[in-house]
Amino acid sequence: MTDPIYVTDALIAEDIDAYLARHEQKSLLRFITCGSVDDGKSTLIGRLLYDSKMIFEDQLAALEADSKRAGTQGQEIDFALLVDGLAAEREQGITIDVAYRFFTTEKRKFIVADTPGHEQYTRNMVTGASTADLAVILIDARKGVLTQTRRHSFLAHLLGIRHIVLAVNKMDLVGYDKTVFDRITLAYRAFASEIGITNFTAIPISGFKGDNITAPSVNTPWYKGPTLIEHLENVELTSASDEAKPFRLFVQWVNRPNLDFRGFAGQIASGRVRPGDAVRILPSGKTTTIDRIVTLAGDLPEAVAGQSVTLTLAEEIDCSRGDVIAAAESPPEVADQFEATLVWMADEAMIPGRAYWLKLGTQTVSATVQAPKYEINVNTLDHLAAKTLDLNGIGVVELTTDKPIIFEAYADNRTLGGFILIDKLTNATVAAGMLHFSLRRAQNVHWQATDVSREARADLKNQKPALLWFTGLSGSGKSTIANLVEKKLYRMNRHSFLLDGDNVRHGLNRDLGFTEADRIENIRRVGEVAKLMTDAGLIVITAFISPFKAERDMVRALLAQGEFFEIFIDTPLEEAERRDVKGLYKKARSGQLKNFTGIDSPYEAPANPEIHIDTTRITPEEAADLIVERLLG
Repeated sequence: MTDPIYVTDALIAEDIDAYLARHEQKSLLRFITCGSVDDGKSTLIGRLLYDSKMIFEDQLAALEADSKRAGTQGQEIDFALLVDGLAAEREQGITIDVAYRFFTTEKRKFIVADTPGHEQYTRNMVTGASTADLAVILIDARKGVLTQTRRHSFLAHLLGIRHIVLAVNKMDLVGYDKTVFDRITLAYRAFASEIGITNFTAIPISGFKGDNITAPSVNTPWYKGPTLIEHLENVELTSASDEAKPFRLFVQWVNRPNLDFRGFAGQIASGRVRPGDAVRILPSGKTTTIDRIVTLAGDLPEAVAGQSVTLTLAEEIDCSRGDVIAAAESPPEVADQFEATLVWMADEAMIPGRAYWLKLGTQTVSATVQAPKYEINVNTLDHLAAKTLDLNGIGVVELTTDKPIIFEAYADNRTLGGFILIDKLTNATVAAGMLHFSLRRAQNVHWQATDVSREARADLKNQKPALLWFTGLSGSGKSTIANLVEKKLYRMNRHSFLLDGDNVRHGLNRDLGFTEADRIENIRRVGEVAKLMTDAGLIVITAFISPFKAERDMVRALLAQGEFFEIFIDTPLEEAERRDVKGLYKKARSGQLKNFTGIDSPYEAPANPEIHIDTTRITPEEAADLIVERLLG
């Protein structure tokens, strides 16, 4: 949700070109307001807009009309109404989303994100903080430093915000008592030093009354520091330091309007670039030089961090969306295994071993996350043992991507070090992360090329490798039909191998249980083994419940197009339970067997399997014949 720029300037009417030229040169500060519930964030922003004369006259008239209807005419306006953009927020009296506001002063332009205070909406605060240069952390003078104050401070620092303003609000409700302000500042400084915040600016304010917002307050003669707007106007922007870093540009798209022009468009993440500069294209590593810097306004002699440009190269080099154009002498790293801090933002807990989409800049890859090394308690900063991360959990994890990505540590470059995780099934963003470094084994372990190819091994066996992936409930008949298929292939002189779920758990996966995370790891290992066997030219047959679509898709992605056959052995739960050859359903119903698929653990049936076997309509022998025919047909 966005609003227009609120400005009242006579120069607009007198000379619009002069007005635009003057404002075009202003720097832009992005900041957030955060803190605990009812600390006065929306009221503060409303006061900023009102006192800076950045509101339309019709808005002010509407507010005064609201005041009159409420019987509060003559009293102070409720400035929260200026920024209360969502009906649900008005009704509930809370902020449940990130509301962005735009305003300008004589010195600077601003984008402010009003972020929610409730713990369950911490993910929204992370969204607002991800692009901010400064955080205004509000504290109710009557309440002091609270848990959410600590959480938002920790997250702001974690997300790379280096400018912190501690706005001790509602000073009017404590009689503008200096000892209250000093006590809160001292308590916050003790916590801030523990999380690495070495410097912050503390300001006593009243968003409702306007004290120390745009002008010094006569009620706090003991405070000699800047007003809030004065500090916001003069704080040094991080973009200045970004320009001093090595050049990096994520390619967002390839611009080719005609055969004579081929440009690579994107926003410069850091550094500066000029025509003639030597650059390296990653991940290929090819080097060339910059030919032109193209914009709609014409070619530029130089471009710096924050600008969106189109670069042309001196030579025809392969470069596409997701690649990075970087300074040739100091390129970023390329790796596929990392340590990272993860902020979990989904209602459903993180599932270790499950594959998620990882999006970093314009790169999108598949990534699996291991169980946390530890979770961080934002109150005590203790490192806690954890098997997963729940909503708003913050932990340090190791993750692996299915192919190398271009990155830098988040502490050095927020653009190349910050990422999000996306659920493959729902496309919902489930986590935000900050990369620390690549794991040493990622740099030391390399793929060893061999002279005998998988195609040569398959040709020797006179067959095409394939993976027949049987999935279905326990007792559906997977193992029975899979065994019949292997026997038929054997009689046809086909080279095959059957990986059965129970047999694998006697050896390779004997250390795994039946929790959701263990089931995922079970399938991951089997998938990797099956891939190696297809590389040997074999027809691999697996019989696993494999209840989750995400893991079946993960295995499918390991193989070449057309080699993965998902075979759904479709047997109703009632029929599978009636058979109950191993007595497992009986144990599950009596509570002796936990996490049993179909009873207290879900089964996600394939929507579009390559082969669908309805065991209520055909016999196992007929099913096996159908599968072999489809495989070899």
